[in-house]
Amino acid sequence: MEKDEIPLLTLLEGKQAMLAAIIESTDDTIISKDLEGIITSWNPAAQRMFGYSEIEAVGEHISLIIPEDRLDEEIFIIREVVRGNRINHFETIRRAKNGRLIPISLTISPISNRNGEIIGASKIARDITERREAAAKQGMLAAIVDTSDDTILSKTLDGIITSWNKAAVKMFGYTEDEAIGQHISLIIPTERLDEETFIISQVKQGNKVDHFQTLRRAKDGKLIPISLSVSPVTDSNGQVIGASKIARDISGEQAAQQEMAQLYEQLKVLNAKKDEFIGLASHELKTPLTSMKGYLQILAQRVTDEKNKLFVQKTQQQVDKLNALVDDLLDVSKIEAGKLKLNINEFDICRVIADAVDLISHANNNYSISFQAPVTKCMASGDAHRIEQVIVNFLTNAIRYSTDNQNINVFLTIEGGGIKVGVKDNGIGIAAEKLGDIFSRYYRVEEGAANVSGLGLGLYLCHEIITRHGGQIWADSELGKGSTFWFTLPSRP
Repeated sequence: MEKDEIPLLTLLEGKQAMLAAIIESTDDTIISKDLEGIITSWNPAAQRMFGYSEIEAVGEHISLIIPEDRLDEEIFIIREVVRGNRINHFETIRRAKNGRLIPISLTISPISNRNGEIIGASKIARDITERREAAAKQGMLAAIVDTSDDTILSKTLDGIITSWNKAAVKMFGYTEDEAIGQHISLIIPTERLDEETFIISQVKQGNKVDHFQTLRRAKDGKLIPISLSVSPVTDSNGQVIGASKIARDISGEQAAQQEMAQLYEQLKVLNAKKDEFIGLASHELKTPLTSMKGYLQILAQRVTDEKNKLFVQKTQQQVDKLNALVDDLLDVSKIEAGKLKLNINEFDICRVIADAVDLISHANNNYSISFQAPVTKCMASGDAHRIEQVIVNFLTNAIRYSTDNQNINVFLTIEGGGIKVGVKDNGIGIAAEKLGDIFSRYYRVEEGAANVSGLGLGLYLCHEIITRHGGQIWADSELGKGSTFWFTLPSRP
């Protein structure tokens, strides 16, 4: 061998060693085979992909990794290789040792000997599972965007429209070809262009703009009220490269809101007229009722016949009931007009409760009403007359709804610097789901109380009185076992 041939041989050996090292270290599967399909080389990446070691694979037919339904592909590949053709990015499926099917992209090249004769083929295979999954995901997302009822479009940071779904065509009237490549100002009214500057500034900072209500202009010039949600679009490096917009036509919602507002205003007017009528009617009723009560008192003194006395007494009771109803109506009209006044003074609430119990007991002598308190005197700050009104209302309700059990208990306790008062009956009780409504205006519990009269105003007035005193009011009850009505008042400062 001549001296000048030694460096060339060394160079070739070095090149072969380098190629072998590349094949051994690459992440791509590299396999070679002869024209009969017998595997002649198998790199580590092939072992990782298919699970067969080099010893298991070399010498075996390439069908080792080809599913039965794809064996015809090998005939096609060998035919192309024999012709000297290269096959680029041939996507197919191959089977691993554990039976898992792997989607791959194949690049196949002929292998020639020193004489240029084709003696086999090399295959470079790349697993495209992730790419296919990503493509499937993108396809699904694209289908969702295309079929969405919401307008969905995207644009660059310079405002150039890059996508435009069918809902956008329907909303704005521009076709996809007309919109893509145009500036987003295509649909923005001139006086609202500053909004785009604001939106882009937020997007560039990576911020999302949610439910931004504005107006956009359709191709026919019509202004459309919309709600916009704008999100940044990022590349694989996390850099913001554009924005996606979801727009919803809120014309219907705005129309419904306007209609609701109009109905609310009409309701307020009607309610005010109703309250005005109730107030006027109540005032007009007070005068004849007062006269009737006076005449009945005179008549009661002059009637001596026991039967006629009973008639006069029952008539007085009905007039008293009517008077109480009118008083309630007057109080409600005062509350609605903001004219219900409280005369705040210090008073002994024990005395007020005792007086209320005494009043109700005398009018209902067949009921047993007891009053229990840890003290004989308890000073509070408030309107004694209104607090008595609350207690009388509680006691009156207890009697109305306790026809079978005629024992009623009144409690007073001092808790946490406040005063707590309760009135307990053993009557028909109230269903749990109705306890939240009993203090509402005109609300009446109908079950078991068909013969009980009233307008459903008493507890509403009690709630207003106690609330205006800075206290709380509530009820505990169980059907068939009675009710306890409670209220609290701040104690005297």
